Amino acid sequence: MQTIDSKKVPVKTLYNGAKIPVIGLGTFGSDNYDAGTIAQAVKMAIKMGYRHIDCASVYGNEKEIGVVLQEVIAEGIVTRDELWITSKVWNDKHQQVVESCKQTLSDLQLNYLDLYLVHWPFPNFHAPKCDVTARQPNSVPYIHKDYMNTWAQMESLVDSGLVKNIGSSNMTISKMELLLRDCKIKPVVNEMEIHPNFQQPELFSFLIRNGIQVIGYSPIGSPKRPERDKTPEDTIDIEDPEIVKIAARLHVHPAVVCLKWAVQRGQITIPFSVKEDKLYNNLKGVTEAPLTDEEMAALSKIDKQCRLIKGQVFLWKDAKGWEDLWDLDGKIAL
Repeated sequence: MQTIDSKKVPVKTLYNGAKIPVIGLGTFGSDNYDAGTIAQAVKMAIKMGYRHIDCASVYGNEKEIGVVLQEVIAEGIVTRDELWITSKVWNDKHQQVVESCKQTLSDLQLNYLDLYLVHWPFPNFHAPKCDVTARQPNSVPYIHKDYMNTWAQMESLVDSGLVKNIGSSNMTISKMELLLRDCKIKPVVNEMEIHPNFQQPELFSFLIRNGIQVIGYSPIGSPKRPERDKTPEDTIDIEDPEIVKIAARLHVHPAVVCLKWAVQRGQITIPFSVKEDKLYNNLKGVTEAPLTDEEMAALSKIDKQCRLIKGQVFLWKDAKGWEDLWDLDGKIAL
């Protein structure tokens, strides 16, 4: 197996001084891979030089990942403090954050998490078989006082030492403004969909101005996302002519260009793969051969504002469409 010295992987320093590797391994296998396969990818990635693993309870594989984390530590491949392990509280546990975190720690066989996120700002349930027009009877819109109750529980995890850092995910500027106004501990990161065809420049700039690091998921455009998340107007980043041209110059897969762009832009990226060659090329790509200023400028112009993970499965009964989840009309409930 080819490896990369983990010390060559750049890190970002969060506002509180914590250092997080700029590339991690995502562990959402969609509907394509079982938990055991993903866990073995985690083990392979850590052996290869990855030190940042992005997990979530809803992915259904934390127990299997916990086994391989203990294996790589026991084998002397890595120490616990060399790893950055993230997890997330799911929508149905917003009132049981501490219990959910403790379950994740038990499943991952860890004493603490480096980062714990509120996965989505909607306290309702996920219906995996939903299509883009479905509505769930128990879905409700974002309500700020309820979210702040969830956030207070997140803050308690830091106070108790179960979690070193807390953050948000899938937020908007409107929601973040309220959170920053009312929180005691500011989120260190916001995890959000970002790829060259969906750059979110306004939200990105807002977060950076406020000292919040951006973690971008679906960094190559999530070609293997669930069928429920696909719509006819979706674009495919790795087929974009500008990305393909740059990839040809560098003799790399177009996906690597997307990752280089993300890191050079200043965000953290968490691509997913279970294939050894892709894991290696992704990691190598963010440590070598940066894009030119001209290429970065060209990629800044291919934003098609194409959101792929629309979140439509969380829509409440009276919502007009998935756009309501993202406050596109500027209105949110208090």
